[in-house]
Amino acid sequence: MPSVWEEFEHDPRHADNAGLRAADRDRDVVRRLLTEAYAEGRLDRDELDARTDRVLAARTLGELPELVEDIVPRVAARSSIVPREEQALREYTKDRKDALWTFLSVSLLCWVIWAATSFGGDGFDPYFPWPLFAMFGTGINLGRTLFMRNELIEQKVRHLEKKERKALEKSERPVTPELDPPEDR
Repeated sequence: MPSVWEEFEHDPRHADNAGLRAADRDRDVVRRLLTEAYAEGRLDRDELDARTDRVLAARTLGELPELVEDIVPRVAARSSIVPREEQALREYTKDRKDALWTFLSVSLLCWVIWAATSFGGDGFDPYFPWPLFAMFGTGINLGRTLFMRNELIEQKVRHLEKKERKALEKSERPVTPELDPPEDR
């Protein structure tokens, strides 16, 4: 069963998201929870009205969890939000594995081709190990990935921060109807 916190675009329990402006959609999730709690008899009418007023007045996501913390668990066993640093480390680990796999697979393929064609008498020099060029080319990327670990992770964190800022700016941008351009006469 999905957690109610997954209904939010940004989990309001996460410290990085607490200062973000709450959207109408976020407030609607909390109001629905309060209404359900009232219908189940877990809140009386005065509590429902008081909390609903606070939901409507909430400006940031961080204000919302406290309004329903006695209705739904505030902290799940593992938050679905992955901190940027952890996400960046996961992406780096994937990139490192991809670089190693590329190095190994291309190298093996080239050596197999070299071995199969070098001794067939079709003009190739069996003593010239041309697969070393492929190994060198893919090895550069593998070496860069291994030796620049910290820089690559920091770069990924900055990229994730930029992506989050753009998403935040997009969600805060007021929606204005596009006007039709005046017709030429």
